[in-house]
Amino acid sequence: MTLQALLSGQGLMFLFFAVAAIASGILVVILQNPLRAALSLVINLFSVAGLYLSLNAYFLATVQVIVYAGAIMVLFLFVIMLLNMGQANLNTSYRGVRTIIAFSSAIGFGGLMSAVALKGQPNVMLPADAMVTGSSAGSVEGIGKVLYNPNLPWLFAFEWTSFLLLVAVIGAVVLAGKRQQPSEDKA
Repeated sequence: MTLQALLSGQGLMFLFFAVAAIASGILVVILQNPLRAALSLVINLFSVAGLYLSLNAYFLATVQVIVYAGAIMVLFLFVIMLLNMGQANLNTSYRGVRTIIAFSSAIGFGGLMSAVALKGQPNVMLPADAMVTGSSAGSVEGIGKVLYNPNLPWLFAFEWTSFLLLVAVIGAVVLAGKRQQPSEDKA
């Protein structure tokens, strides 16, 4: 990418949303209050939608806002409020262990990003029927052709994600049910 392309309107928009996504992602991890972390995640999801807009993927940006920033975050906030998670109670006896884990994770992530940067783009060859070009590249039709193609591995991942979301909702309901003990009538 040249400097001129980076300083264009679309390039600046991409850089703005990329920095916002990285900053809000870091805030999600380091904030101790679950409600503030969830609101930082909302900012992150909107930033990712902005990245999609800067890449001319309008349908993905719309789905990102409606599904993730809208429905999924309402579910997360509902669970946080239902479980009455206020300020996190941090046990100071594990502070050293957490520091070591955080430091080693940061080194591992930095090493992984360095390896990806040095390796460059992978040379992936897709089947001829998986290529979507022209005006349908960012449309619902183009995404559907790639996503639901049985010759590509994304169909299984898409269905598995819906199953995981179902398990998460069932887990939230079970956790909420355990907190409410039925009171016995002493008559």
